[in-house]
Amino acid sequence: MSNNVIILIARILLSFMFIFAGFGKLTDPASTAGMIAGAGLPASTALTYLAGLFELATGLAVLVGFQVRIVGWLLAVFCVFTGFVFHFSPINVPDFPAAANAWLSGLNFVNFMKNITLAGAYIMLATNGAGAYSLDARRGAYATA
Repeated sequence: MSNNVIILIARILLSFMFIFAGFGKLTDPASTAGMIAGAGLPASTALTYLAGLFELATGLAVLVGFQVRIVGWLLAVFCVFTGFVFHFSPINVPDFPAAANAWLSGLNFVNFMKNITLAGAYIMLATNGAGAYSLDARRGAYATA
């Protein structure tokens, strides 16, 4: 299997989460707005819609291989930012048993590690480009192997 096919498969896999999450934020913003407000950020509903648009647009760009070098860096920064802001701190839900809060904190840390790992994948994508099966290659944005 050629590297370009592998890059295409990687792009498809890397795009899925952001397409799905962005669509979800745009169609049902309440839970994300609550999470944003809980993190102490202002204008939680507006930020939810902005995040949803960003995630949907960048996910689609990765999928079709458009401006992947730029989008990869944007998504890497986004993953690190959201990892630290929303997933790094322990969870302490009032009136929850300590074991439940510990379990939720563990799941939250898994999400933090997922975000940091994805940042690495997006940096690799930004560095290596979208491959031959992409809009970037069709428009001659860079040489393909």
